[in-house]
Amino acid sequence: MTDLEIANNVELEDICDIAKKLDLSSHDIELYGRNKAKIIKDSGKRCGKVILVTAINPTPYGEGKTTVSIGLADAFNKLDKSVCLALREPSLGPVFGVKGGAAGGGYSQIVPMDEINLHFTGDFHAITSANNLISAAIYNHIEQGNDLDIKTVTFNRCLDVNDRSLRDVKLAVKGKEYVDHFNITSASEVMALFCLAKDIDDLKLKLSNIIVGFNSNNKPIYVRDLKLEGALTVLLAKAFKPNLVQTLEGTPAIVHGGPFANIAHGCSSVTSLNLAKSLTDYVITEAGFGSDLGAEKFLDIVCPTANIIPSTVVLVVTTRALKYNGEGILEKGICNIDAHLNHLKEYGVPIVVCINKFSDDSDDDIEYIKKYVTKLGYPCDVSDAYNKGGEGAISLANTVIRTCDKECNFKPLVNDSMSVRDKISKLNLAVYNSNYVEYSDLVLEKLKLIDELGLTYLPICVAKTQYSISDNPKLLGYPKDNVLHVRDLVINRGAGFITVLCGKIYTMPGLPKKPNYENIDLVDGKIKGLF
Repeated sequence: MTDLEIANNVELEDICDIAKKLDLSSHDIELYGRNKAKIIKDSGKRCGKVILVTAINPTPYGEGKTTVSIGLADAFNKLDKSVCLALREPSLGPVFGVKGGAAGGGYSQIVPMDEINLHFTGDFHAITSANNLISAAIYNHIEQGNDLDIKTVTFNRCLDVNDRSLRDVKLAVKGKEYVDHFNITSASEVMALFCLAKDIDDLKLKLSNIIVGFNSNNKPIYVRDLKLEGALTVLLAKAFKPNLVQTLEGTPAIVHGGPFANIAHGCSSVTSLNLAKSLTDYVITEAGFGSDLGAEKFLDIVCPTANIIPSTVVLVVTTRALKYNGEGILEKGICNIDAHLNHLKEYGVPIVVCINKFSDDSDDDIEYIKKYVTKLGYPCDVSDAYNKGGEGAISLANTVIRTCDKECNFKPLVNDSMSVRDKISKLNLAVYNSNYVEYSDLVLEKLKLIDELGLTYLPICVAKTQYSISDNPKLLGYPKDNVLHVRDLVINRGAGFITVLCGKIYTMPGLPKKPNYENIDLVDGKIKGLF
């Protein structure tokens, strides 16, 4: 059966019963049908341990971080542990593009799978609308006399669809030409600040701090100068409440926010993480792509922002991905594990390596990986949640629970006292395994601007390819002595970080030659082809 067929064959629990597992009453949720709800309660009384699931570099085969995360949560549930998932919302871009759905797979899914992968509760649409209202207000202000003397516009529109033709768009306003650049919604600054805001007041403050452009004296113009933050907060207020759904096995899952990890910070919202922490003893969350992207940003941006100290990091590996990194040879590609472990150990958080099992994996290959990882000094276990649900991750769950009780000396790699250059150099050396950074002339000019604006304290969010620890997607395995090419910097003052664009990376993806939308259809009232 397909993932969607499996999901449709499961009798879901009423969402009110799922809420009760988190000690939430009917007054603490707002229903979106029988299977979805917004949580309107701000916090509970617990202080759960946070478990981060990350992975080695992704390959065309898929590594299954979401499947492992869901299966691990279901295994915790089977062990009678108080647990909640905290996951990102899927973007329509990949759903209709190359990846398809993103709600897990096999017997390890969050449901209703079709609704989560499509419009869900409308959060993405609210974020897209708020973002584009800012753009409309900017150009309306220019059209109506431009009292703020906006000379250059730096804020971009967005859309939750892959469309490479919108990367550069020419606009004509009062006889002057402007060039706009569309981002996919997951890469927008509004999405980023939405996910990093601690509460509704902080959301409003972050919205007001968005830099939309510069005047003739090269001074920044903010959203607050357009008197827009109130209207934006109204647009986002309902979406800002986290969403409650469930797994196939009835484990609670809070799904909220959806920034991409290769071009944004790649983690579920701070509000959902802190809410889940306050409602359960264990929170299982996932950071996008490999540890060099999502995990680095979770540990260096999200944790300091949300005041989170993770208890364990689970690194997902697969035999097929390691073979891909070694041109078909496991022994050659297994060094990709070293690349991620050498990075992750710098944070001082206990690590568990999880082999996500596929049906065609050989016992010899799995045993080889386990021995290799154990020799490096890390616990290693297998998950077969795709085929067996929570039962297939019981052993992994027990290993993770034991690891959560170990000493944790968490410390981010970068901090506010470091300059932007120093932060880039630190990550370049510790994460991307390079000791040389090449800056474009544009970046050198923007570094001066950042100094002038007094924003050097902001954390950095590196945007680069997900397929390699370097910025070159062709350098697989454990590349060494490579060069990090920094071609642009984007000041996301509202979100509170500086995006560092490296190599050939786009904030608006394109569709593949054979997009997934060709497989999607409505037949006899039922959706087909999502995954």
